[in-house]
Amino acid sequence: MPYYIEAPTLTGSDAEAKRREIMAYFQGCWRRYESLFETIADERAYFQKADPLRHPLIFYYGHTAVFYINKLKLAKLIDSRVDAKLESIFAVGVDEMCWDDLDEAHYDWPSLKQTQSYRDGVYRIVSELIDTMPLTLPIGWESPWWVILMGIEHENIHLETSSVLIRQLPIEMVQTTPQWEPFKKSSTEPENTWVDVPAGRVTLGKSRDDVRYGWDNEYGRHTADIPAFKASKYLVSNGEFLQFVEEGGYENAAYWDGEGNAWRIYEKAQMPRFWKLQKGGYLLRTMTETIPLPLDWPVEVNCLEAEAFCRWKSCKEQKNIVLPTEDEYMHLRAHSGIDEMVFEANIALKVVASCMPVTHFEHNGFYDVAGNVWQWTRTPMYPFEGFGVHPIYDDFTVPTFDGKHNLIKGGSWISCGNLADPKSRYAFRRHFYQHAGFRYIQSNYEERVMTNAYTTDTIIAQYCHFGWGENRLGVPNYPATCAKLALEYMGERPKAKAFDVGCAIGRSSFELAREFDEVIGVDFSARFIQEALRLKESGVLRYAMPEEGEIESFHEVRLNKFGLEHASKKVNFWQADACNLKPIFTGFDLVFAGNLIDRLYDPRKFLESMAPRINQGGLLILTSPYTWQEESTPKEKWIGGYKRDGENVTTLQGLEEILDGDFRLLDTRDVPFVIQETARKHQHTIAQMSVWERQ
Repeated sequence: MPYYIEAPTLTGSDAEAKRREIMAYFQGCWRRYESLFETIADERAYFQKADPLRHPLIFYYGHTAVFYINKLKLAKLIDSRVDAKLESIFAVGVDEMCWDDLDEAHYDWPSLKQTQSYRDGVYRIVSELIDTMPLTLPIGWESPWWVILMGIEHENIHLETSSVLIRQLPIEMVQTTPQWEPFKKSSTEPENTWVDVPAGRVTLGKSRDDVRYGWDNEYGRHTADIPAFKASKYLVSNGEFLQFVEEGGYENAAYWDGEGNAWRIYEKAQMPRFWKLQKGGYLLRTMTETIPLPLDWPVEVNCLEAEAFCRWKSCKEQKNIVLPTEDEYMHLRAHSGIDEMVFEANIALKVVASCMPVTHFEHNGFYDVAGNVWQWTRTPMYPFEGFGVHPIYDDFTVPTFDGKHNLIKGGSWISCGNLADPKSRYAFRRHFYQHAGFRYIQSNYEERVMTNAYTTDTIIAQYCHFGWGENRLGVPNYPATCAKLALEYMGERPKAKAFDVGCAIGRSSFELAREFDEVIGVDFSARFIQEALRLKESGVLRYAMPEEGEIESFHEVRLNKFGLEHASKKVNFWQADACNLKPIFTGFDLVFAGNLIDRLYDPRKFLESMAPRINQGGLLILTSPYTWQEESTPKEKWIGGYKRDGENVTTLQGLEEILDGDFRLLDTRDVPFVIQETARKHQHTIAQMSVWERQ
């Protein structure tokens, strides 16, 4: 019989009843996971790679237990390890980041008996914690109980991914058990027809007080207006996909994009992975059996194959046929009404331990809106507004913000716990095989999402933090302070146009735009300008700061939280060489050059070009710690910090010599700043600000 287990809510009025509910959930999910591995009939299969790009199954059997210990230690809920060696071996799996990135490393795997003994020990530890930990409701992110639920839901993920690996083992190494018996009936494929979906608005994302556990990417908010579209009544069946195969779909490069063609050639793909052609027809490999291809079951393919099918069908029907976006899938789901009622679906092991016909579960004119197989979308994983990482599992989603992981929606027959939640968001590489198929739609909707969300370049991240973060030393944010002082010095002077030279990630530019009608920020670094433009265009900037070693912290900047969303409309950014600025950069009421002059290859040339660019009565404001280095500026180009005729020449003296005649020095003052390198390493510096009025 199937092995359905109800997931607990995070709320309630009876803490002891909730404790018992969580205990039942933990123990039931643990037993279910172990029962999956009972389908392995040959112990040697634990140590054989079912997929050349994944660890052998012994890893996944031990990994979910190790996850509990590692996270419980990180949360300081336990003091000691169970087995440090095993916890190292089973800690991190292979993230299949590339289909030709073969992992040839040798692992000294423990025996199945050792692994089982380890699992038994972890089971006792977690059970004891559930028995004894204080419990306050509701359970939130900061609760120690969140870590327990995290471990359970993590194992539910591997229940599904491990079942895919078992499906790839040689058939003689697996066996059917009562809990994991596949569906037995099939018929001819149904004719797929179009069903209209009206226009509407979707609002996605969980709030922190949601009653169900969620992963970090589910929280936040996203809204979109969806035009009307048409969608296929059924998931694409094996029979419908067979037409694509038989018409040479795998041989015709025109149906595949660059990534798809590279995968197709590398794999020598001719049909879906779980199909097999033999004399007499096609066969389908289920998890534990090989059966004649059931034409009315959903086809299981990767995203590249699904996209190729859509291109083929577009050519045949002369229509724009594509995979749905996440927005469109969620709108279709809302239109079906399934989340407003108790609905039946082949999901969470409620019905059977395999796919079944696509004609079985109707949802308001559609079939299998949820369940049977996951449904590929054309949406790359991206964060909702307000996204934040959980400190106990900070790399759950962030690595997938790369534009290369597409979202799958709806869950499959084995999607349990959070995976079956309507708001869940899981993404895989487009060549990845899961229990996933697809539904196609007719749509011209253009989705606007932001990927590559977290800047991880160390230098860029440091400047992001310098510009937009706060530090532990209590020193105010430097570019914001400089901009505030600049506006104070401007007083009643005209504020039509400002020039921020060496703007880096743009904080001072945005701050100046609070009062200026127009601000132009320039920097020599294209990478800095890229980040500044990203922030201007999207209103959000994300970066990862090194904490210690390989550990990072993740930060999000939103212009609206600084009150700068309107100011951003008055800012433009350009890449430029401060020592060779174009003539178009002129007519400014203010030029601000923060921490710039001692990093220029010819600071005199920059300074001498300023007078023609600044309106009479306008200001030139310079800041610098005057840390002259020959790596940046040849010594003969220094404008201070050296001896002349035996006398010291300071940089301020050098500035006066260069600017005298065109500018009058109004004021100088010290402005401290801090650059954070890691959590415990900071550079504390004091810059001098000099304020010059154009004569």
